[in-house]
This record gives sequence, structure tokens and C-alpha cells, in this order.
Amino acid sequence: MSTEGRRIAKVAALVAGGAVVGAGLGLLFAPQSGAETRRTIGRYAKRAQIQAMRFGRAVKSGVTEAVERGKHLIQKRDQKPVVEAA
Repeated sequence: MSTEGRRIAKVAALVAGGAVVGAGLGLLFAPQSGAETRRTIGRYAKRAQIQAMRFGRAVKSGVTEAVERGKHLIQKRDQKPVVEAA
């Protein structure tokens, strides 16, 4: 992964982490009963789980596509005739 790609991944992880922490704090300080808060947290956790699975599938798909492109480029390179000087 390039340096820019790593930077983008770090920013995305920080944003996602901040969203989770912010949502958690918002739920803890909300004027609700404990049962309502637990139910809300459970729903939020289920949605976060679904989103994480979707994100994981998208990442896996992207990695698979990149690997296939790399394999294709290597095959293309290997098929080119090599001309050597006499």
C-alpha cells in the first residue's frame, strides 16, 4: 500500500472511531432509562456490525481486484518477446 493509501486508511479509521466514541457518549448522557439505553445500544451495535461486514466485503473485493490486476500485468509482461542485443 502506498504512503497516501495508508494515510487515507488512518484518517478513515480515526473518523470511524470518533463516530463510535461520540455515539457512545451521546447514548450514555441521553435522558433515557437504563433499559431504553441498552436497547438503543443493542440496535446501534447491530447496525455497526452490518456496516462493518459490508465494509469488510468491500475491502476484500478491492484487494481481490488489485491482486487479479497484478497477476494480469505479470502475465502480460511475461508474454512479451524479449529482444536482446547481439
